[in-house]
Amino acid sequence: MQDTFKPDWRDDVIQDFARSELFERTFQEGMELVEETASYLDGEGRQESKLLSRNAALAYAAESMRLTTRLMQVASWLLVQRAVREGDMAPAAACEDRYRLNADEVSRKESETARGELPRGLTGLADRAERLYERVRHLDRRMYLESQTAEPANPVLGQLDRLKSAFGG
Repeated sequence: MQDTFKPDWRDDVIQDFARSELFERTFQEGMELVEETASYLDGEGRQESKLLSRNAALAYAAESMRLTTRLMQVASWLLVQRAVREGDMAPAAACEDRYRLNADEVSRKESETARGELPRGLTGLADRAERLYERVRHLDRRMYLESQTAEPANPVLGQLDRLKSAFGG
């Protein structure tokens, strides 16, 4: 199989991201959300779930499983990027499928009626986790999928793109 990209260029992209402020912020947000979710599900969420109707309790269980799965995938991906940053993993190793964000979407398919019965604490965490998952999924695609088929762009334009995304432009 012939590669259509320069591995050195992709390695640089992966290492640059792992050393970036964007990575630091995303990593911090992800780990804080994991801790907050675990605390909620073990405490307040557990108490709230006991007060739900049978259907709402089933929806709660399904949503909490989607939430934890989504967060575990994000946390694993972020930990791989940190391993690259710290030199514990080569950028090329981070490209392996087993370290990549799962391509299958962890979708939210609960009915609006059931969602309306779920505690706000759970739905708020689920919304935040979904937004984080989508951001990380976007990063994963840009770093690992798009760079596999795209020729290296103009380095100046690449830096401008990074600045725009870092500053929300």
